Amino acid sequence: MRTYETIFIVHPEVTGDDQIALIDKFKSILTDQGATVLKVENWGTRTLAYTVKKQSKGCYVMVIFDAEPTVIAEFERRMRIDDKVIKFQTVLLEGGYEVPPVVEAAPQESAEEAEGTEEELAGEEADEETSEED
Repeated sequence: MRTYETIFIVHPEVTGDDQIALIDKFKSILTDQGATVLKVENWGTRTLAYTVKKQSKGCYVMVIFDAEPTVIAEFERRMRIDDKVIKFQTVLLEGGYEVPPVVEAAPQESAEEAEGTEEELAGEEADEETSEED
């Protein structure tokens, strides 16, 4: 399997639940054909560099997935048919895509440590002030 990245621009009038449903629809098209969706990012509505299908704004969505080359033809065919997608582009990521590791910090421990450090610093500052006065 190869790793691909597709960025598509959704019509600006498609918002909220309709936009989420459209993104889920394209994710399901990929998974139905045996692709593995690695990442989906909604970049929000932005101004386009030039008008596309009489639109000056659009909502950008990026999808990174692992799939066979035959999947791309069907995926792009479905995007061409859908009037809500005003432009798209798919590229092959030759180096692949590595999912960044999730860094989890224990919220209770780090908060307690931060409080302890602040108290220690306050105590040291008080000691310095008293030694300077002597």
